[in-house]
Parts: sequence; structure tokens; C-alpha cells
Amino acid sequence: MGTESAGTEQRQPVMADVAKLAGVSHQTVSRVLNGAPHVRPDTRDRVLAAIRELDYRPNSAARALVTRRSQTLGVVSFDSTLYGPASMLDGIEQAARSAGYFVSVTSLRSLDGRSVQEAVDRLRDQGVEGVVVIAPQTSAVSAVARLSSSVPVVAVGSGRQTQVPMVSVGNRFGAGEATGHLLDLGHRTVHHVAGPANWVESQDREEGWRLALQAAGAPVPDVERGDWSARSGYQAGLRIAELPDVTAVFCANDQMALGLLRALNEAGRSVPAEISVVGFDDIPEAAYFIPPLTTVRQDFGELGRRALELLVEELEGTAPSPAQVQISPELVLRRSVGPAARP
Repeated sequence: MGTESAGTEQRQPVMADVAKLAGVSHQTVSRVLNGAPHVRPDTRDRVLAAIRELDYRPNSAARALVTRRSQTLGVVSFDSTLYGPASMLDGIEQAARSAGYFVSVTSLRSLDGRSVQEAVDRLRDQGVEGVVVIAPQTSAVSAVARLSSSVPVVAVGSGRQTQVPMVSVGNRFGAGEATGHLLDLGHRTVHHVAGPANWVESQDREEGWRLALQAAGAPVPDVERGDWSARSGYQAGLRIAELPDVTAVFCANDQMALGLLRALNEAGRSVPAEISVVGFDDIPEAAYFIPPLTTVRQDFGELGRRALELLVEELEGTAPSPAQVQISPELVLRRSVGPAARP
């Protein structure tokens, strides 16, 4: 008897144990676990109390066989430590967990068509119900547009019109807001430190900057090209510091703005008294730059939530057509901008 008791204590509880403790049938426990209607409230409460007391954990594989739903979503992510893509992934994962989904992530070093297709196929073979693809580069946008998949796919971050459901940030709008704010402060024009040419965000932010200048009849300076890193912003800043007529700079991300600020400081160019600087992203450290950085904030939590909502709508067949969701960024004013210096 003692041996049997010890064995019972060591094994994991099963559904039959829950049913016995709650005084209900195995089928009733199953209905409670699967959220089925027509279960009396007091019965449901007894089953849930038994689950808590036994610390019962449903077998997700067995449950998937019964419900034909894995409650798992796949994410194809770009293998990057950059704040933008990494924060997108974090936002998607948090939103998925809040909605009761598991997440299976595949990170790729290359977002070419073949790599993306193979990643989606692997996730589909794992039984995911749908896939989110983080698509920050032009190659990824093209790859997503050519995908062949038997499960719904939603792309995040590209902002380009495709037949694939898409959630993106209004990069053109945000860049235009940043540029327009600097022009409103009396700056004759705004110089731009852009990101890599093959990134959609870089292209869209550059376009938003250019259109804002053209709409105001302001000169359009040559673009300084960076690679998103603070180092590249620093190198661009050294070149910009040598131009005596520069009074305002819009950087395509905050890391490049950080490098630019250091270069201007080393060159003896005061920010914002001589040169105003605006970034993009609002990384957590932006408020602690010297001076605190005016920047364009992206809500990555909202981006993840909306991507998950759109994917669930695709699963349920209720998504709008075309399913394109764009989230407006917000200009955050800090002390790195000021009125143009009088000549």
C-alpha cells in the first residue's frame, strides 16, 4: 500500500485524477479545458479547483489531436540585435502569450526567398496555425510576396503593399513629422543620415524626409548613408560637422543619432544651439543621451498586438481585404532640437 502511494505521488496527474477529485466525468473535464459551452458554473468551478489542487498540466499534443488546434503560432525573424527587429519580435511574443498562444521562433541570417520559404515550411510541419514574418528588408518583402503556404501568413514591419496581410509603422509619416518640425523651427533645410539602402524602413524614412522638404520648397541635401550603427552615425557626423551651413539633421534611427552627437561634440558643434538633431525609434536610452534626444517613437507592443489580431482574423476568415494595418508613430520632443541660429 505504501509503495503504491509513493508511486502515485511521483507520477504526473492525468485527466482521470482531475475527474475523480472533482466528482465529474472525463468528458466534463475535457469540455472545461476546451472552453466548451453548456457546462454548469459550479461544475466548472469544481473542475478548475481540482486542476489547481493537483497542479494538472494538459497534454498539449493530445489536446491538439482532439481540437485540431495547436494554439501555436510561428514567427520567422531576422537574426539581428538591432532594436527595431528585436523589439518587434518581443512585442509579437508578448501579444501571443496574452492571447493564449505558444510561439515557435525561427531566426534567419538571410531573408532571401528560399530561406523564408524553408522556414515557413518547417514551422508548418511543426503544426503551427499561422505564421508571422518580420520583414524589414526588401529581399524579405519579395520573399513574403512569393510565399506558398497552407497556413495564414502575416508580415510585420515592411510597410509595402503586397497581397500578403501586413502590419507596419508609418515610417514616411514619422520622417515627415520630424523633418517638418525642424523646418517649423526656422531651419532652412534638414540633412539626413539614412539607413542601409536595402532596408524598407530606410527607404521609407528617406522618402518621408525628402517629400517634407520638397513640400516646403526647401533644398534637398545629399544623403549621408549609414548602416544603423552608432559607428556609422559617428562617421557621418564627422563629415557633417565640416559643413558650416548645417543647422538640422534627421537620423533614420537613434543609434546613428548617438554617433552623430558624439562627432558633433568632438568637432565643437553645440547641440542644439548650432545644430538640432532628431532620431527615430525612441530606444530606451534616447532620453539619457546628452542632450536627451528628440525622436520618433514606435509602439512595438502595439505592432505585435495588431499583428497577432490580424493573424487570428486570417485564421477565422474575418480579416479585411486588403488586410493592411499601419500604426502611426509619435514625435517625442526632448532637448536636442531648438530654433535655427540667426546668421
